[in-house]
Amino acid sequence: MFLSKLERINDPRQWWKVKHTMIDVVAIVLMATLANANEWEEMQIFAVANEVALKKYLKLENGIPSQYTLERVMSIIEPKVLTKIQLEWHEILNGDQGEKIKRILNIDGKTMCSSGNKNQKALHVVSAWSKEDGICFGQTVVDDKSNEICAIPQLLEALRINDQVVTIDAMGTQTVIAAQIIRQKGDYVLAVKGNQPNLHNDIIEYFNDEEFKNRIKSGQNSYKVTKEKARGQVEKREYYQTDDISWFEDKAKWKGLKSIGMVETTIEKDGKISNDKRYYISSLPVEIELFEKAARGHWSIESMHWHLDVTFREDNNSTLDKTAALNLNIIRKFALAILKLIDVGRKTSLKHKRYWASVNPTKILEQVFAL
Repeated sequence: MFLSKLERINDPRQWWKVKHTMIDVVAIVLMATLANANEWEEMQIFAVANEVALKKYLKLENGIPSQYTLERVMSIIEPKVLTKIQLEWHEILNGDQGEKIKRILNIDGKTMCSSGNKNQKALHVVSAWSKEDGICFGQTVVDDKSNEICAIPQLLEALRINDQVVTIDAMGTQTVIAAQIIRQKGDYVLAVKGNQPNLHNDIIEYFNDEEFKNRIKSGQNSYKVTKEKARGQVEKREYYQTDDISWFEDKAKWKGLKSIGMVETTIEKDGKISNDKRYYISSLPVEIELFEKAARGHWSIESMHWHLDVTFREDNNSTLDKTAALNLNIIRKFALAILKLIDVGRKTSLKHKRYWASVNPTKILEQVFAL
């Protein structure tokens, strides 16, 4: 099933000059990435060392491609095609699970620092991530973080978000983005900060009224409090959600707006107490469990960014060709999902799973090509 998906990648090369098929190249890059290879030369070394095992699944009629061939071929593959293959593969794996619970799609950006130099800006990749599935459902790229507002509508357009909840940080809290999510039959929980000053100040003023807060606390399904001990501190989180928005003059500007919310976090450590408040607008009716899941779950996308940096050492890869760099970003996200599925015989971190794959690639190849 895995290899059959790769057959759909269009090969623009002159066929009489082709020595290594697209399938062979992409499969080598993915398998090498799983097996702790981060640079093109490391990928070639992995393939050379495991040529016999790879030939059970790949043609490799002209042996192992060089590191330059790997990079060159990855630079001519259309990233949208690779993303579609990745998504379809994930949907097949998750196809028997159904959609009994609304999926939360977290949208956020990450700059690939090493893809830039004095002559070009680094790529900034905006991704859609699902914590429940551990899957990236799509990405689009811009030249810097300031252009995220332009990238988010493009990414949304490529996604099926019906009956799903989209979360975006304050930069993406725009009326046109809210309208697009509703038009695509999704829901939203959008963070509100100073870039929307009137909206921000109105919500702050509302939640500063103790009478309103107490009314929410006493309401049904509109308030939740959690307490956790972590890293030597006690973290208390209070979630407030209300559909009392008749007072909000600009509500018509925000398509589908049904509720506003606040998350108040109080942290006690070494006798000191700190307090933080975050504010949200949402198309969801009052349902505090789902609001909590969306508001707190948004930051799970940071775990994906962390794995790209730490587990896959993305910021150490100096690929400057933008297409090749983006395709590697997609491959790493693909590998991240696969690592969660493969069994190395013991419970261990994803970073150590990559090391296991490097020392026992035959076992990993069997599992991956059986998926």
